[in-house]
Amino acid sequence: MLNPVKMYDYLALARGRVLDKVRTLSPEDYTRQFPIGLGSLARTLTHIMGSEWYYVQRMLDREVPDYSTWPIQDEKPPAFGVLNEHWKGVADGTRAAIATLNENHGWHRVLEYRYTDDHGRRMVSTATPADQFTQLYQHEVHHRAQVVNMLKQLGHTLGDLDFNMLMFARRPE
Repeated sequence: MLNPVKMYDYLALARGRVLDKVRTLSPEDYTRQFPIGLGSLARTLTHIMGSEWYYVQRMLDREVPDYSTWPIQDEKPPAFGVLNEHWKGVADGTRAAIATLNENHGWHRVLEYRYTDDHGRRMVSTATPADQFTQLYQHEVHHRAQVVNMLKQLGHTLGDLDFNMLMFARRPE
């Protein structure tokens, strides 16, 4: 059985290692352009954080304001310190949402939401909170790989961020 809290704890632990490395970079390296991800560490990390917030709003069946009104957007990423502080609040909200859904067993209720697609069409999407959490999880892993690649191009390595290395208990035999 999958444990969403443990899965999110893994994301947060791996993310923490990535953010610890990014914290050591100059503002120039943080915003340097790359031909992957959203083009820079700043934009890609901002996108991950904003998407996490968005998916949680969908998991909780909340109305999401139009992207143009969001205070932090990946096209105008904030300085790393601002992003890092804001993400702490987002992470707290995510963990609380996961706990609420676990307590209420609300993972599999079908929810509909409306949005405007990239072509300006109004659309209706149907997904369960479990679907949204799966997207949140996979989305972060996908973009984290891009961030790790950018860091490697800047000469920084992070070691093994695999789930089993970070989350499995180990002891000498």
